[in-house]
Amino acid sequence: MQLSTWIPLGVLLRILLAPKAVPTTPKRPGSDESQANLALENFPTSGEPNILFILTDDQDLRLDSLEYMPFLQRHLIKQGTLFQRHFCTTAICCPSRVSLWTGKSAHNTNVTNVSPPYGGYPKFVSQGLNDDWLFPWLQEAGYNTYYTGKLFNAHTVENYNSPFPSGFTGSDFLLDPYTYQYYNSTFQRNKNPPILHDGVYQTDLIAEKAYGFLSDAVNAGKPFFLAVAPTAPHANVKDGVFTEPQPARRHEKLFQNARVPRTDSFNPEKSSGANWVLELPQQNKSNVDYNDHLYRQRLRALQSVDEMIDGLITRLEQRGLLDSTYIIYTADNGYHIGQHRLQPGKTCGYEEDINVPLIVRGPEVPQNKVTDIVTTHTDLAPTIFSLLGLKLHSSFDGAVIPLTQQGLADAALSRHEHANVEFWGIAIPEGIHAGERPTNNTYKALRLVGRSFNLYYSVWCNNKKELYDLSTDPYQMYNLIATGSPNGTYTGNAALHLPGRSVLLPRLDALLLVLKSCVGNACINPWKSLHPTGEVRSLEDALKPQYNAYYTQLPRVEFTSCEIGYIIEAEGPQWAKYERQ
Repeated sequence: MQLSTWIPLGVLLRILLAPKAVPTTPKRPGSDESQANLALENFPTSGEPNILFILTDDQDLRLDSLEYMPFLQRHLIKQGTLFQRHFCTTAICCPSRVSLWTGKSAHNTNVTNVSPPYGGYPKFVSQGLNDDWLFPWLQEAGYNTYYTGKLFNAHTVENYNSPFPSGFTGSDFLLDPYTYQYYNSTFQRNKNPPILHDGVYQTDLIAEKAYGFLSDAVNAGKPFFLAVAPTAPHANVKDGVFTEPQPARRHEKLFQNARVPRTDSFNPEKSSGANWVLELPQQNKSNVDYNDHLYRQRLRALQSVDEMIDGLITRLEQRGLLDSTYIIYTADNGYHIGQHRLQPGKTCGYEEDINVPLIVRGPEVPQNKVTDIVTTHTDLAPTIFSLLGLKLHSSFDGAVIPLTQQGLADAALSRHEHANVEFWGIAIPEGIHAGERPTNNTYKALRLVGRSFNLYYSVWCNNKKELYDLSTDPYQMYNLIATGSPNGTYTGNAALHLPGRSVLLPRLDALLLVLKSCVGNACINPWKSLHPTGEVRSLEDALKPQYNAYYTQLPRVEFTSCEIGYIIEAEGPQWAKYERQ
């Protein structure tokens, strides 16, 4: 998806009229620049880069939200590289964030849901990850580390100190059950008790705290990693009810005519998808109108994030740090609004939910560039290690993302073509039309983008299957595996020019079989697990006729039951077990 340079009129007027200083809430002790020396001093020259990491919550790439963020366009996209085929590996908050900060797939962290017993902060701690993740590693490498905003789900006013998250020079975390309340949030700074900020806009508070930590980092005289994690544009959540996000009052009237992009998959006349998605009714006018309202509220909520980007960039520039700082911008997962008749939310494997923003700006990173190479959240920790000159962990399930012109050119020819996607648990429809939460939403999926293929393949926990060729069906409307056919026969569009079922599906199943249980290098080079001598490095290689018999005798991906967490007995065949036979 090539982003256009068109900027909505409301956004253009806002950026032209906005003052350079970002509007924030009044200064509050213990949370902002009032505690730091704001002298415009340069960071000591040490040759070690700084990193600013901005992580939004539920932000879409496919529904054009980036086009409504002019400061992001100006400071990051025009001055950096947009990775338009970047994928989260689990389309929900906590498992995705744990994978991002550890470089490991969810089936290896065993944090597979947003709340106990299968996920959330308590699960993160119980798996021993509190001492084995990015922030302690960075401190061991001599970096000061700072974090403000949302960390994980189920990180609460009750368990914030049992134990404290490790690895931080300074921290100011949002805490449940107030994390998603835009005007009633609770923060917990360093080792201090939580403080409720009733009536103050959450993103502006996070901006204050980020500016303060940036000043702290400058004064400390060491290289730093600063993570800033606003919850926008996540739904507002109170008492378990998900409603539209709340923007700052100064943004409430923006984008009056914006609406969800009317793509082929938006509330289609004929149902699409598989499993429970295929059974969804078409949405009526009031439902569609509400979805458009929710879409506008998401865009409005992102304006404070956009202003914060401008504030952070301005301060880095004032301190002489901008040219020595890598800035990474991404979201934990994507978001759908009406596609495939879905109510607003995430948790599915469709492109809207898994294809998320990734923009990088920094030393030697090409400016105003868009790349098609495949990257995932598990690649981010290894990439940060590479930027800092650290030795990669053998347990990383991701590969370093190239960030130079030459590196990107080489990757276009040689980088792997796959993204592994996995999910456990229930679907979570949001908004006033949410309805019931489907429980059979566990699935394994494969996103494959090569020189001659652009495929999505998934197996649900009830063993329903989907296959889409996105080169001719970019909105995933035509499942090429017939519903109700246990053998998976192709239907419909003969112009797709895909190989026959008996040739293609066994290859996809085998690749997914490896990826759903892989560890380390097997996640990066899964074809080598299937062909140890190295003669096969892509799907195109694997499709050669001499391998037909080999793939036919391999086990298929299948589940024995639908579970809400990672229960190995329900996962069906495992490649590691098969490999040892």
